[in-house]
Amino acid sequence: MNIAFFLLPKQEVVCLPHDATLRQALERMEYHRYTAVPIINQEGGYCGTVTEGDMLWFMKSRPGLTFEGTNKIKLSEVPLRMNNKSVNIDANMDDLISLSKVQNFVPVVDDRNHFIGIVRRSEIIDYCQKGLSERA
Repeated sequence: MNIAFFLLPKQEVVCLPHDATLRQALERMEYHRYTAVPIINQEGGYCGTVTEGDMLWFMKSRPGLTFEGTNKIKLSEVPLRMNNKSVNIDANMDDLISLSKVQNFVPVVDDRNHFIGIVRRSEIIDYCQKGLSERA
């Protein structure tokens, strides 16, 4: 099965630019109620995924940091706890299933490594459930 069928295109994905501030990241994630968001560089490439936990642990390690001060911190300064891997648009469902065990979503890139969207874990689980139901 072609994974493009499951792709949520970039235009519909909440992303953060690599040069965003910590405050922008916090506010965007709060507004959309997401716990993890992909980070995209200026060229449109996927850089990684920032999570609430990444930001929380970063802020905890800086006792003097106030919410107002988060607008002076670049998101690129926040260490990412996990290296969420992306897949190429030509990947197969086995690749998605494997990554979805440890990631909420799987970022998808094109042949130039430009971010083109995500496949949500829920879509992958639905695909697996449908396959199991058809076997029964």
